[in-house]
Amino acid sequence: MSAAIRINLRASSATRALIDQAADAAGRNRSEFMLEAACEKAREVLLDRTHFELGAAAHARFVRALEGPMPNADAIARLLSRRAPWEGPTNK
Repeated sequence: MSAAIRINLRASSATRALIDQAADAAGRNRSEFMLEAACEKAREVLLDRTHFELGAAAHARFVRALEGPMPNADAIARLLSRRAPWEGPTNK
């Protein structure tokens, strides 16, 4: 386990009271409650970028598209060789 580091936050007294009340109801201290909630939200955000669900009809179309012939292999190869916009500029 890595060493614990401090994370500082500013909040209104009303927000702190709300968090304290919820933490108490969950049987956790404020830090545990806030870290658990933040990690849960972080996982949700990251999972939303990697997981998707389809209904039966949409899934069937998706599978057909994956298994069918590529419409333009050269264009797809060029697309896949480019960096994604969220990856930032290259370090060349």
